[in-house]
Amino acid sequence: MQSHRINEILELIKPYWLKNQELSLLEILKLISTESGFDKPIAELTDEVIIYQLKMDQTAEGEMIPGIAKDCEDDFQTALLKARGLL
Repeated sequence: MQSHRINEILELIKPYWLKNQELSLLEILKLISTESGFDKPIAELTDEVIIYQLKMDQTAEGEMIPGIAKDCEDDFQTALLKARGLL
């Protein structure tokens, strides 16, 4: 499981870092921390915060939050039937 998380962070951070090539890795992490509203010391920044913020950075304005879109149903009746296990 850990290698999956590492690969995910590396995949997500590459385009973000390419936009900010002049920054060091620590500066990138501080920027991610600031953008996410994380107000604790940088040493307490979790993988989840980094991954979420990087995913949100790649999401267009007004687009649904990644992870929620896969569970979203446009039709209430379909959602209800799936929730009851009938579909």
